[in-house]
Amino acid sequence: MASDLVRFSITMPEELLDELDAYTSRRGTRLNRSETVRDIVRERLVDEATTDPEEEVVGSITMVYDHHTPGLAAQLDKIQHRHNTEIISTMHVHLDHESCLEIVAVRGRGRVVANMADCMLGLKGVRHGKLTCVAVGH
Repeated sequence: MASDLVRFSITMPEELLDELDAYTSRRGTRLNRSETVRDIVRERLVDEATTDPEEEVVGSITMVYDHHTPGLAAQLDKIQHRHNTEIISTMHVHLDHESCLEIVAVRGRGRVVANMADCMLGLKGVRHGKLTCVAVGH
């Protein structure tokens, strides 16, 4: 059985190698250096692919906001209705008397998804938020 894996060597400072080994150990016993390096390379390639504004992406907009902020819920609804073709699903969680967590699953062109996230996360009353995406392309 032929393997599609290619062996190559990497030269790095010993201190960096020690950090890589510690990182590999923290991630679990099933991993070795090669698997860790492959995961890191894949992650960087996906990050690069999602910076293309025309690349199709899938991901989530996660935010914590103060639901007592006047008009905030209506503004969030308006943005989400305007982007109903990019929104796959939403989840709303009441964290306490003032705070809500909302997770919006999205899919679409990177430019459109990023613009939607910027609009939502920039609203007054949104305390924390982040858009996380991966490229859909193969």
